[in-house]
Amino acid sequence: MSHLTSTEIAGRIEDLYGAPLADLEAHAQDQPPGMLSALLGMHDDLALAERSIDFHRDHLARLIHPERQIGRHEVSHLLDGARRLAEAVAVRDVQAKSVAAVLQSLAHVPAPAPSPPTPSLPVPAPPLPAQSTAHSR
Repeated sequence: MSHLTSTEIAGRIEDLYGAPLADLEAHAQDQPPGMLSALLGMHDDLALAERSIDFHRDHLARLIHPERQIGRHEVSHLLDGARRLAEAVAVRDVQAKSVAAVLQSLAHVPAPAPSPPTPSLPVPAPPLPAQSTAHSR
């Protein structure tokens, strides 16, 4: 199953708010907690999980290097590394799924269209000439 990466999530947040992520992070620090700060926090958690995956994968690769002997002592390190890698993948999957669902539920709201000009009130008709009440002969 393919998940969005933190880079893709960052792009979606930037598209939604119309500003670079660094600017949004600076703006969010000056605001009360809200949707923007929640999205930025989810993005940070996703990026941390991705870095953790990279770290534990590289650590396991060093442990199973072909020139390295694997003894009893190393087996416990391999198992621990595999467990940590699995945990990091699980965290990444949950974070990616959650933030993608939130972003999908949000839509960029276009600027309101200018309201049509209000029609001006019609100019009152000029008064009719006064009619004489005298009878004509």
